[in-house]
Amino acid sequence: MKATIILTLLVTFCWAKPFHQKGLFDFMLEDDPSGDGPTDIFPQVEPVGPVGPTCPFRCQCHLRVVQCSDLGLEQVPKDIPTDTTLLDLQNNKITEIKDGDFKNLKNLHALILVNNKIKSVSSGAFAPLTKLERLYLSKNNLKELPTNMPKTLQELRVHENLITKLKKSSFDGLNNMIVVELGTNPIDSSGIEKGAFQGMKKLSYIRIADTNITSIPKGLPSSLTELHLDGNQISKVDSESLNGLNNLAKLGLSLNNIASVENGSIANVPHLRELHLDHNSLTQVPGGLGEHKYIQVVYLHNNKIAAVGTNDFCPPGYNTKKASYSGVSLFSNPVQYWEIQPVAFRCIYERSAIQLGNYK
Repeated sequence: MKATIILTLLVTFCWAKPFHQKGLFDFMLEDDPSGDGPTDIFPQVEPVGPVGPTCPFRCQCHLRVVQCSDLGLEQVPKDIPTDTTLLDLQNNKITEIKDGDFKNLKNLHALILVNNKIKSVSSGAFAPLTKLERLYLSKNNLKELPTNMPKTLQELRVHENLITKLKKSSFDGLNNMIVVELGTNPIDSSGIEKGAFQGMKKLSYIRIADTNITSIPKGLPSSLTELHLDGNQISKVDSESLNGLNNLAKLGLSLNNIASVENGSIANVPHLRELHLDHNSLTQVPGGLGEHKYIQVVYLHNNKIAAVGTNDFCPPGYNTKKASYSGVSLFSNPVQYWEIQPVAFRCIYERSAIQLGNYK
């Protein structure tokens, strides 16, 4: 009897099908007499689509930041994740921005297109970007500012392009703009229409350096705290050009051809802290510095100033309230430092704040 049972078990084992594991958890499933697959304990579900957002080929995507710089791209890549907040496309070979390039990117806050070969931007290219705050288009071949820029824009940088004109409508509706960078463009004074910056009540910083303008632009917003006009062809500063800039704290006019600053000009910027007039053609210290209450830094080096008066920097009376200077530069002028009366700097309490030197 015992031999019969053993023989029966051996025959059953020989005729059984071999085990094939089809999944990591097959060992947990109940026996399947057919051997064709698992039972309904863990039903298989076919994937419907991709698990997460795709990343454009060769780009890097991390934490809603898509970096596609330095890839030699000739156009904006497709399939950019819709939750992207920063898109970096700098240092490529993109020549134009077309409608639909940024479709569905309603969450984009910053777009970097620096150092491409962009010649044109379609009028509807930025329409989907309803939350865009920063747009960087520097070092391209644009001849005019893009139209229909998002109303949410706060910072625009387009220096080192081929822009020749700023029209009255260039910044229409951009009432949230804080920073505008327009340096190193072939703009001249006639190319900036009066009222080009009209309506920009939050604008705090403008830089129009290294262009061909010959005068300070008219109609600048009163909200400005910094105005940088270095490296231009400006020949004089008159009171009208600074009129209304009541909040201006820093004025950069270095590397121009300025020969005179009209009396009353500095008084029109009552909250000015820094004045940069170095590398110009001034023959005397600008009037009004002594009466100005808040100015603390004055750069006048590399000019043609031949004399410094006792009241050029400080008020006549000792009881007049005035902020102390933290920096006054007069080196590389024809005035000899030993010819300047010490009393001329009576309102300066730190000797290191004064920079003098022989004229070369």
